Amino acid sequence: MTFPSDYVERVYAGVLGKIIAVYLGRPIEGWSYEMIMERFGEIHYYVHEALGLPLVVTDDDLSGTFTFVRAMSDYGNRADLTAVQIGQTWLNYIVEGKTTLWWGGIGDVTEHTAYLRLKSGIQPPRSGSIELNGPVMAEQIGSQIFIEGWGMIAPGDAELAAELARRAASVSHDGEAIYGAQVVAALVAQAFVESDMGNLIDSAVSLIPTDSTSYRMIEQVREWHARQPDWHQTLGQIDREYSRDRYPGNCHIVPNHARIILALLYGDDDFQKSMMVVNTSGFDTDCNSGNVGCIMGVKNGLVGIECGPDWRGPVADRLYLPSADGGSGISDAVGETFKLVNMGRGMRGLAPLAPKDGARYHFSLAGSVQGFEPETEPACKNAVTIENVPGHSKIGERSLAFRFHRLAKGRIARAATLTFIPSKDIADYFDERGYRLLASPTLYPGQVARARLVADAANVDTVTLRLYARHYNEDDALAIIGGESVRVAPGGEVELSWRVPETGNQPIACIGIEISGENGASGSVYLDWLSWDGAPNMQLNRPIISEAGQEKRVRPKFWKKAWIYALDSSERFDSWDYWTQAYRLIQNEGRGMLLQGTRDWTDYQLSVRAMPRVCEAGGIAVRVQGLQRYYALLLSKDWTRIVRVLDGETVLAQNDFGWSVEQEYDLHLQVEGSKLTAFVNGERALETVDPDNALTGGGIALIAQTGCIYFDDVAVKPV
Repeated sequence: MTFPSDYVERVYAGVLGKIIAVYLGRPIEGWSYEMIMERFGEIHYYVHEALGLPLVVTDDDLSGTFTFVRAMSDYGNRADLTAVQIGQTWLNYIVEGKTTLWWGGIGDVTEHTAYLRLKSGIQPPRSGSIELNGPVMAEQIGSQIFIEGWGMIAPGDAELAAELARRAASVSHDGEAIYGAQVVAALVAQAFVESDMGNLIDSAVSLIPTDSTSYRMIEQVREWHARQPDWHQTLGQIDREYSRDRYPGNCHIVPNHARIILALLYGDDDFQKSMMVVNTSGFDTDCNSGNVGCIMGVKNGLVGIECGPDWRGPVADRLYLPSADGGSGISDAVGETFKLVNMGRGMRGLAPLAPKDGARYHFSLAGSVQGFEPETEPACKNAVTIENVPGHSKIGERSLAFRFHRLAKGRIARAATLTFIPSKDIADYFDERGYRLLASPTLYPGQVARARLVADAANVDTVTLRLYARHYNEDDALAIIGGESVRVAPGGEVELSWRVPETGNQPIACIGIEISGENGASGSVYLDWLSWDGAPNMQLNRPIISEAGQEKRVRPKFWKKAWIYALDSSERFDSWDYWTQAYRLIQNEGRGMLLQGTRDWTDYQLSVRAMPRVCEAGGIAVRVQGLQRYYALLLSKDWTRIVRVLDGETVLAQNDFGWSVEQEYDLHLQVEGSKLTAFVNGERALETVDPDNALTGGGIALIAQTGCIYFDDVAVKPV
């Protein structure tokens, strides 16, 4: 098959549709139709502010959707990807009890139950089977809430999408839950090539058994729709025929899937009306809404989303995806779009797309802002607006316009995009609601940030431009740093370059563009692209400040939040301030890890000072891509090893040096290309090559295996 000519835009619309719909439905998740009608009436727009909630949130519907589909790229973009490999992807990216899933316990929450099955060695499809978990547990809604990605990577191929969905859903579900997932994935895939809603539903339903409850329910809702023009009345019939009493559990798929079909039929092919129907109908509103939003986004493209109110502006492409791969936690709709597009292309042997030579922020898709928002502090308030526009790009077609207004001395225009958790309030809110925002920064000291900017020819005055960033300080407030200022005349252009300086071991929260001018200057500057590269050059120790010539220990929190903690003793994490060592890792059983960094890191060296207390083994890791994908230098009392962890553990090199408890050791692991070199106490201990060069980039980790290890003096530097 050939891709639709507008494949990229339609995937972007599907991703946006999913995000917008989840953010719309999340505040009223679990509400009944009656409760919603009494409080709001029909839901026509975002309601988060009325309930005192943030709009952009962490949510299982988003984390699972855009994380589990990464199995496709992790395993070589092969259409024969297996359910076992997707299950392994769960184990790689999920931090137990902290990310992606609703952690309600075995026997009560389907996904948590399946995760524990996987962890114990039970492979899919048995991990999610009715035989093992019972029909009620196996037929809950989780199978379809994570599923749209499989449709977006199979445009026009509903059969392939349904088959991939079956494999993915079988990790945690069975029975009717499999059929619901297949229908949603098939609807997404077929929406690339089918414009008639009736034909679209026909093609999807033809892929599930005709004797299934899901098939019968969909046909019945279609019959009611044909006879009854009022969706409220049809919803009443659904709730009588497919009530939650008849379909028990926390959130059964059948009553909720019926609401998806209801919205598709009564939405009149309109994004806003479809959102109104599915969200006003109640129950699992973020899940049902997300499925409908993605289907409608793919089907009608960006124009369909933009026909109604401004859905996109408040969202600004923003997306949080907490997982064990911390560098992917702060994301945006454009970045996720190209990941999906390149999976779809990769399955068909096509080269990946990398707009503007692979720039991180390239604004190539209409309306995209990739998380950029104006700053609102007093000196910057109302000083700039941003807009995606055609032109002003050297190697692309679009750019991001900064419209600055009446700049004068002391008045500055700034707009930035997140590279880390935006604030303490946001972090605390997500911790309290159960879907934590575990993420590492995407930008680090030592890396070189670059951007190309163009000043509008119609500008009256010269403007001054620079790159800037904000990082957390000793008070967990945001401090500003910046690159060199450059003056640009009307019609001029500049390519800025800035090596990010040390930040006192504190994470960088955002990066952006600063515009200053005089005499009330107004005009436009266009950001063509912004990116950064290179290995970090930094310390990752406890922040210390100097006061009157003396070092003073401070007690901020955000330097710790930059780590992804996959350890049994995570509750001890917040007590680090009282200890001499920066890091104390305690893992009661198995291998625990403390992770940080991004997949952009390729060739670099990691050094630490370690002291084993009571432990089976421990050490450090590089090119870490989660909990099951990394290279590590591991030591025990009997041996020292370099291992590759990737679908099991492979020893690449080993000697018989063993460490002793209560002794300090300087550990150093360097990776360059396929070569790994380890030093212990300054002596070359091991050197090896991964013949497969299987892991080409990733972050770092500190490791404790069944025991307690102290770490300090953590440093990452270029080779």
